Parts: sequence; structure tokens; C-alpha cells
Amino acid sequence: MGKHERWAYLQAIRTRYQQSDRTAKQAILNEFCEVCGYARKYAIRLLNRKSDNNTTPARRRGAKPKYQADALMQPLRRIWFASDQLCGKRLKAAIPIWLPHYESEYGSLPESVHTDLLTVSAATLDRLLKPLRIHHPKGLSGTKPGSLLKTQIPIRTHHWDETQPGFIEADTVAHCGNSLAGDFVWSLTMTDIVTGWTECRATWNKGSLGVLEQIKMIEASLPFPLRGFDCDNGSEFLNHHLVRYFTDHPDQPAFTRSRPCKKNDNAHVEQKDWTHARQLFGYDRLGKPERVALMNEIYSTLWCPLQNHFCPSLKLKEKHRNSAKYVKKYHAPKTPYQRILDHPSISEATRNQLQEQHEKLNPFAIKAAIEQQLKLIFHKSR
Repeated sequence: MGKHERWAYLQAIRTRYQQSDRTAKQAILNEFCEVCGYARKYAIRLLNRKSDNNTTPARRRGAKPKYQADALMQPLRRIWFASDQLCGKRLKAAIPIWLPHYESEYGSLPESVHTDLLTVSAATLDRLLKPLRIHHPKGLSGTKPGSLLKTQIPIRTHHWDETQPGFIEADTVAHCGNSLAGDFVWSLTMTDIVTGWTECRATWNKGSLGVLEQIKMIEASLPFPLRGFDCDNGSEFLNHHLVRYFTDHPDQPAFTRSRPCKKNDNAHVEQKDWTHARQLFGYDRLGKPERVALMNEIYSTLWCPLQNHFCPSLKLKEKHRNSAKYVKKYHAPKTPYQRILDHPSISEATRNQLQEQHEKLNPFAIKAAIEQQLKLIFHKSR
């Protein structure tokens, strides 16, 4: 039976099927499936359809929408853009932190909208914000191997004590535009494995002395002592100045390197290259040395406090292999600030200092200040 014959047969029996009782419907359905070769559920849908020429839009499948998207979108959009477009899971954890500052900045929200923002699921957040998301390009890698000291700096072949904060992974990001030729600004990123606390600083041309100076600046700003330093095999890290610094360091932190061409060895800091450097300064070329001081001011006083205090991150809880797939489970999203407060090894004085700093911060004011500074940097860098 051809397509047209099946359609004519459907039109002939549809009205009779819809007007019949349960027993007659079963007989008609059995005959329809046998004659046309349709699956039973598909045949039921065809027979229950009112008309093939019906222009009424199909009803959305599933439960009715629980939230009024129009009422949620304005505060949700502002929080999402101010928090640099977090994913749904991280955004759900960020909303309770950002909402009091939003209401102090833009006025109180209706009780229903306030409640919906606190109870909306991560999947709903992703669905509402999907039309606003854009895809970003990838940049160039500027890692050049430093082979002189490879025999003196051991490869990290074992896991550190990842229950204690202070074990740091480090990486650099090139603000080179479309070419690695010539001189330009680099960003140094250092991430704590346990808490996710991340600090960034800019340096000119990633010379060994310039990188060492920024490492010292970052170490001085950390809320915990430096216990270990792990880096890639770039020449900005594998040099005599850095070896001497960690050798003579009073706390004797471990100085190790990753395996060559194995980015996953430094996965904690590699994922921060986008969220903490590229998302702020993009992929433009920053080729003037006077930009370094302005970038460091943004990093130290604005950007890193915003990321560490107000932007939750995910932390892997467990990972196991199930046949050909890896199954990962994560802890509930928290900010690095929250993880430090919850860690038992952090002193009470450090907790109090961080809490005092946190109470003085307003994420929307910080974001506005960052935008002003970025205009100054990119205007003068042209």
C-alpha cells in the first residue's frame, strides 16, 4: 500500500474510530496497524488527530511552565552578565550571593520573582539563557620548552596532599592577538587545587625575572601559605631564578613540573585561562608595556576578588569508568571564598580578615569599575 492509499484509508476510518467505544476502537486499531504496518502508538496518534489540515500549533510537551520567564529575565540577565556568563549549575549557586547586592543596586524585586530566582533549577537557567550565549574562538599557545633545568626539576608523578590548601598550579596566557612575534603582555595565572582560589598578574614578555616578581606578589596575597608549585615546561618557569627562589624559600615548597605535552597534568589552572584571563581581556594584542600596571591593578583589586568571592566553581568529587564511559560526580558549587571559610586548617584570624573583606565588596560596583578600566586599557592600547 502506497503513501496516498494509506492516507485515504486513514481518512476513511478516523471519524468512525473516534466515535466508537473501547472494544470497537481496539478492532479498528488492530486492522489499521496490520494493513498499514504502523507501530501501535504511532497509529493511535494518527487516529486521534482531529484533522491533517489543522493549523492550531501543537501543545508543548511536558508539564506547564512553572516560572514567568519575562519577569525573571531582567534580573537574571543582569546577574548572568555581571558574573561573566556562568553555566547553569554555577549560576544557581551564585544567585543567592548576588541577589542582595542586586536589590541594593536596582531596587527590591517582587516577592514572587525573588522566590523564583532562588528556586529555579540549573537546567531552567540554561534554557532561559541559551539564546544569549555566544561561541568564542581559541587563542595561540606561547609555551616554549625550557630544556636547561629539566633534570633538576622533577616531574610530578604522584598526587600532592590535596586536602590542604597551598598546592598551586601555574600557567601563562599570551595576549598576542594573531601573532606571537615581537613583544607583548602575558598573564600569569596561579590556582590552588583544593579551594580553587585563583590569582592573576600581568608581566611584560614573560622574562624570568618579571615572572618571578609576579609570583612573589601573588604569594603575598594568598590567604594560606604556599606548599607546592607545579608548572608546565615553559622557559618562563624552568630557569635558575625560580629554582633558586624555591630552594631558598623558608617554607621549602615543592617545585615540580608537568609532563611535556600533557595539558591535563595542570588541568586546574588550564581551565582558568579562559575564565580568568581570556574572558577579561579577550584575544586582542596588548603590545605596550604601560598596560601592565593597569592590568595588574584590575587583577589584584577588582577581577580576582570578584572571581574568588562571588563566582562559584565546580569541584570533582569522584570519577570512575563504566565500560567505555567516564562517570563524574561533582560537589555542590561553591566560591573559593566559601571553601576557604569551610576548611579546618584555615586560622580564625584569616577567616575574620576574609569576612571583613567580603562585607566591603559589591559585585555590581566591582563590575562597573572593571568596565571603566577596560575602556581605558583598550583605548590607549590602539
